[in-house]
Amino acid sequence: MLHFPSRRASGACVLAGLCALASTAHAQAAEADAWRFQLTPYVWMAGLDGQVRPFSGAPLVDVDRPFSKLLNDLDAAAFVTGTARRDRFVLQADFSHASVSSSGTLPIGLPARAKVRQTSLTVTGGYNWTPTAAASVDLMGGLRNWDIKATVEVPGLVKAHSNSSFTDPIVAARWRQSLAPRWSTLVYGDTGGFGVGSRSTWQLLGAVNYAALDNLHLSLGYRHLSVDYRDGGRRLDFSQGGPMLGVTWLFGTGRQAVQ
Repeated sequence: MLHFPSRRASGACVLAGLCALASTAHAQAAEADAWRFQLTPYVWMAGLDGQVRPFSGAPLVDVDRPFSKLLNDLDAAAFVTGTARRDRFVLQADFSHASVSSSGTLPIGLPARAKVRQTSLTVTGGYNWTPTAAASVDLMGGLRNWDIKATVEVPGLVKAHSNSSFTDPIVAARWRQSLAPRWSTLVYGDTGGFGVGSRSTWQLLGAVNYAALDNLHLSLGYRHLSVDYRDGGRRLDFSQGGPMLGVTWLFGTGRQAVQ
């Protein structure tokens, strides 16, 4: 004989299902509302290429030093990036500092020595868009603050100093693509300046990432950062570019952050 569930039992099953759905929806809403963070200290093996004139009338020094030679002239360096996410909203900050001393020549052939200490802080915010399950795109806008101290010395003739601090508006985009369960690629680019602070500044970064642990990623890539600043005869027109190696720590109360 066949037995059919009573109306009371059926109602209990429906109620249990609705409760499960409500619990899942509540958990998903709480997860979307939670902050997720990631922190990436990295080593940047950058060379230096450009021209420096600390003030009007001072000599213009050409500097071209690959990292293999620049390492001997490196005084100090520190690089770290942090990201915070909540639902579709994203905040990102990058701190970059390098102090180098290098020898060069003037256009007339005289030997000269230049020292440049560059500190930049880039802060951006924007919106995350996921066109596919494997792709994540951040569209952002923000500011990059520069603090650049430069010294040019012609031994026995002249020594000139310059301190420059300015802020550039920038627009930025960041694209992450999953390749395999533990592998992904990352491409980041920004551009700005627009004559507000510097004439122009831009940055491009590409990296391959490996998830060594669920909350720990390793990255290997290449980064290029450039600025062209001119004011009252002063000129700071230089680029830094080279390979980079980073370690990303993911943490937060929601799902893991997008590396």
